[in-house]
Amino acid sequence: MNTNEHFFHRFFKFIWNAIFVLTYPVLATFGLLFIGVTYFFSFISRLLARLSTSSPEIENKSEWKRLSAETDLIEGKLYKQIIFGPECYQLRRKDGIPSVMDDFIFGKKVIALEEGLLLEKWNTTELAQIPDFDICLYQPDEDKLVKLAHIKCFDWHLSERQDDFVYLKWFDGTQGGEVKVALA
Repeated sequence: MNTNEHFFHRFFKFIWNAIFVLTYPVLATFGLLFIGVTYFFSFISRLLARLSTSSPEIENKSEWKRLSAETDLIEGKLYKQIIFGPECYQLRRKDGIPSVMDDFIFGKKVIALEEGLLLEKWNTTELAQIPDFDICLYQPDEDKLVKLAHIKCFDWHLSERQDDFVYLKWFDGTQGGEVKVALA
């Protein structure tokens, strides 16, 4: 190294060391304060949790429960909870009769119609492939599940009914639509 290069090398090394020596106490203090504040709030949270009389409601996977106030015919047992998303259920008839519903996984939406029950039958529970389900009509008298429409979003509802047709509206966050489905 020649003299100029050696001078600049030593000069920039001195500047870098000076910056490090001057800012290190500030950075170390900030880190210790951050960790201290985190521990303080964690301690307060644990203390408040111990003082609280309420306990978080955890749904038991082995309990059968009524899913809809509209009908007392079917009940569901939690199959899987999607993280930050909906739940899917195994369904069965409450009267104990074996049903075609035993073979599938369904969503929580149950809508009672004169012709039967409108259900969302999940085609998959794989996180990468959902939402992917069929809107089906369950006819309890014949124990028959009829596919009405295929929907790829969780936000859908029954918007209108005219004679033997129902209109299903859906919205997936960016686009929406309406599907006209024949019940007969």
